Amino acid sequence: MVLPLGKQAADRPGADEHATLRFGAAWADGAASAVDARLALRAFLAHGPHTALAPVPASAAMDAELVVSELVTNAIRHAPGPCELILRLFRGRLAITVRDTSAEQPTVHKGDRFRVGGHGLRLVHTVSDRVAVAPRARGKQITAYLGLARNDQVSTGSGKAVLAAG
Repeated sequence: MVLPLGKQAADRPGADEHATLRFGAAWADGAASAVDARLALRAFLAHGPHTALAPVPASAAMDAELVVSELVTNAIRHAPGPCELILRLFRGRLAITVRDTSAEQPTVHKGDRFRVGGHGLRLVHTVSDRVAVAPRARGKQITAYLGLARNDQVSTGSGKAVLAAG
C-alpha cells in the first residue's frame, strides 16, 4: 500500500517555468514493490505536461523506470523496514530518491557477464548524471539525478546530450 507523503505541483497553466513538481510515497515494512514504484513514477511523469513543465521524452522515462526499479528493489532486498520514494521534476531534471533503513553504503560492482545479479547499481550510475548517497538518522537515502534531453536531443546515457540526426 502506498501512503502519500505529500504532493506539491504547479498545476495551473502558465505557472512558473522553474516550478518543481514533487511526489512522495512510503511503504511499510514488507509492503514496497518495484511495480508500485514504477506505476507511481509513470503517473508522476504523466502529470508534468499538465503543469508548466515540459513532457519527459520516452527514452528518459524508460531510464527513470530502470532507476526506480533498481533502487526500490535494492531497498527491499538489503534494508529491513519501511522505504520511501521521493520524485522531483524541475528545470529539465528528474531527481529520484529512495530512503531505506540500512546504513550500509551501496557497492557498485564491476561488470561481470558471468555473475547473476549485482548489476543494478552500475546501471543506475550509467543512466544517471549523478548519484548521491547520504546517511540519515536511520538508514540512508540514494538520489539519482537524470537530465531530461529536449525532444530534439538524444541522451547518450553519460549525462551529455547530442543533437539527433534528422
